[in-house]
Amino acid sequence: MKDCTIYKTMDIIGKRWTLCILLELYKGDNNEKQFNELKGMIKGITPKMLSTRLKELEEQGIIRKRVDSTALPARSFYSMTESGIDFIRIIQDIKKWALTWQFDNPKCKMSECKYCTNTVTSK
Repeated sequence: MKDCTIYKTMDIIGKRWTLCILLELYKGDNNEKQFNELKGMIKGITPKMLSTRLKELEEQGIIRKRVDSTALPARSFYSMTESGIDFIRIIQDIKKWALTWQFDNPKCKMSECKYCTNTVTSK
């Protein structure tokens, strides 16, 4: 099964915190977010885990990293790639399915993921 496209995809997106990171990067009107900004948005994630997941997502071409070395210490900024934005559409389809068939969540029904103000938490 290791050659199955679904299994390969799930190996990328099925890891803890991955969807939370992607949703936080997608939220709002700001196209880029700094490492510490993301860490503050995702309650419970350790800096090491955030760093690991960001690196994996960058290697997969889902997000991009920009380093600003004009100030010390250098600051890293993360944003969605076209591939990442396309994947968010899939997450929104999953959300629509879940709200239709599985979960009654009036608060979630009333907001677009991009403008959601809820802080993400993973269990």
